[in-house]
Amino acid sequence: MTGPVFTQLNDGWNADPNGPMPAVAVDGSTLWLRFKPNHFVYPEYENIPHVALSFDRCARFRFTTVNDEGFYRGQCRFTGRAPKWGEFYEVAGDFEAEKRPEPWTEVSPGSEAPRQYLFYFRDECFEAIAGNWDLTKTPPNLSYKEPIYAA
Repeated sequence: MTGPVFTQLNDGWNADPNGPMPAVAVDGSTLWLRFKPNHFVYPEYENIPHVALSFDRCARFRFTTVNDEGFYRGQCRFTGRAPKWGEFYEVAGDFEAEKRPEPWTEVSPGSEAPRQYLFYFRDECFEAIAGNWDLTKTPPNLSYKEPIYAA
């Protein structure tokens, strides 16, 4: 496999840099990632408490423990290669998943999920293997759980 190639997916939105509060919920084979939007850069999100990304045909996901200071100090497997901290990417090529000890949470094992996603939040990184994604300003009323870091 080739080295990772990053395609930035967010345009006109991002997560709150100070307290994004990411949380996930599963609905069948769809994974929902809810977080606070960045109203500092995108004022249209000022009165929107949460937005959510949905990932269809999600095979698995995880949160890793890297933070922004670690990213800039070279403590991230993609430091110097991911174009910007705090952005949402699709990663093509070698995802280098084995370079992190955190286990994956299976959502829909065996799902035909060809895409790899990466989202750097303030104190954690979200990773998913899933189909397509979509952003909604009105997250569904599901039972969201904050990141769990188990090694």
